[in-house]
Amino acid sequence: MALEIERKFLVGGDYKHLATSSTRIRQGYLSSRSGCTVRVRLRADKGYLTIKGPSRDGGLSRYEFEKEITFDEALSLLTLCEPGIIDKQRWLVPVGNHVFEVDEFFGENEGLVVAEVELARADEPFERPPFLGQEVTGDRRYYNSALRQHPFNRW
Repeated sequence: MALEIERKFLVGGDYKHLATSSTRIRQGYLSSRSGCTVRVRLRADKGYLTIKGPSRDGGLSRYEFEKEITFDEALSLLTLCEPGIIDKQRWLVPVGNHVFEVDEFFGENEGLVVAEVELARADEPFERPPFLGQEVTGDRRYYNSALRQHPFNRW
């Protein structure tokens, strides 16, 4: 079982000059009920199918299974998804021993920028870069599956 442990923060400063790469991501949800999600994602020229279990530890960890699929398979699966596609640019920003994934959202979530850092264990220390703002780990409003249903610009 793959356990994903991550913390999520709002971004309140400049991060792009620190990024080593960025990629456009489009994703939809085949299922997003009862805390379990099945997501399909297009990232560059690849596709991914991801299953996530319900959040545990106040949103800090959850089961995650991800499988690479072809771009065409992912494109076809997107047509079966629930309404609302997430569109974002992901910036990879190395800080200390970790890489922060900073997502800049577009469309109905324009203006929202969040950063996530994956950890090996819940109490693992990490260097906090100056662009990090308020921690929103466990705040379901910031889950991509929730942003699809209740976009940031309608809050």
